[in-house]
Amino acid sequence: MKILVANLGSTSFKYRLFDMADERQLARGSVERIGSSASLCCVEVAGRRRELTAEVPDHAVAVRQCLAQLTDPDGGCLQDAADVAAIGFKAVHGGSLSGVRRVDAQVLAAMEAMCDVAPAHNPPYLAAMRLLAEQFPGMPLVAAFETGFHATVPDRLRYYAVPREWGDRYHIKRWGFHGASHRYIATRVAKILGREDARVISCHLGGSNSLCAIRGRQSVGTSMGMSPQSGVPHNNRVGDFDPFAIPLLMRALGKTLEQVLDELAERCGLLGLSGLSGDVRDLEEAAARGHAGAQLALDVFVSEIRRHLGGLLIELGGLDALVFTGGIGENSRLVRSGVCANLQALGLVLNDEANASASGETRISAPDSPAQIWIVPTNEELIVARQTRELLEG
Repeated sequence: MKILVANLGSTSFKYRLFDMADERQLARGSVERIGSSASLCCVEVAGRRRELTAEVPDHAVAVRQCLAQLTDPDGGCLQDAADVAAIGFKAVHGGSLSGVRRVDAQVLAAMEAMCDVAPAHNPPYLAAMRLLAEQFPGMPLVAAFETGFHATVPDRLRYYAVPREWGDRYHIKRWGFHGASHRYIATRVAKILGREDARVISCHLGGSNSLCAIRGRQSVGTSMGMSPQSGVPHNNRVGDFDPFAIPLLMRALGKTLEQVLDELAERCGLLGLSGLSGDVRDLEEAAARGHAGAQLALDVFVSEIRRHLGGLLIELGGLDALVFTGGIGENSRLVRSGVCANLQALGLVLNDEANASASGETRISAPDSPAQIWIVPTNEELIVARQTRELLEG
């Protein structure tokens, strides 16, 4: 069984193709600048990368371009597009509709209702799903919701302190996100430690960020709440924020509610604090040159990670492993060292030399650290492929 996993943006389509017989990645690729007359289409098969420029007006044409590359006799890996058993989507938010589901009218309606909460994610997924359902009617489409992994979080950590009806009727709850990444870390770390009951905190740090407390391979708490804009600050999204500041901002800036929300979702986070960039690599370079805004953004970022880390560690009642993943988690030695600084009393002792030279999956805790510290590259697409296969076979 071969499964195509799609990761969508408003003008992009990134994919990986898996052979689920042995979970091998057969190919990966992307189509960038969808809607442009000069879209960039890339595919990599067996280490060979090819690029071409083509007119790709929408996501359905992007999928056709992808399948054409994968079935190309000169370097493709499929005999026929019909060899793809399904397309799996790393869907973000369907409110109370979660888990893994065939894309149908109910799924689309649930995602539509959450567009205000996930404005950067749900609209492009909805547009692509509708186009693909229309143009590939025989191809199963599967939505693997990121919120699904957090279904095991207890109600005391899921409900906000608002009228109960808001949570039950209007889905105003802490749903949590990055479910595919945290699920992969839970599975992988259980194998690394040789324990199914391990207490793990997964730090997914990248363009967006969240922490997850894991016990027995299940989520028991997470830093994100109702929306992907919450929790730890993100590259351009605000993170935790007091909603009572919004009326003040509307008056002070002369902006509408929608305009202020757009600011919070697009021009805040590390970008807003630094006034320079939302990319940690840029901020670390600028901070080393004395840029005060960049240093402030990094300091706030690390402090917020530590704040959530402390709460989740208490929830677990101890820790067996702290895991860094995502683009920042895997590559920023400065962020990792900042997060782990002076945590010996909590059982976390970083090996500074190992942290500085780390590459790929590796342990970076000191030999005498009671809890282990690891870098584990995530594989969200493989999780979605597994979930898609299980749904089709189930």
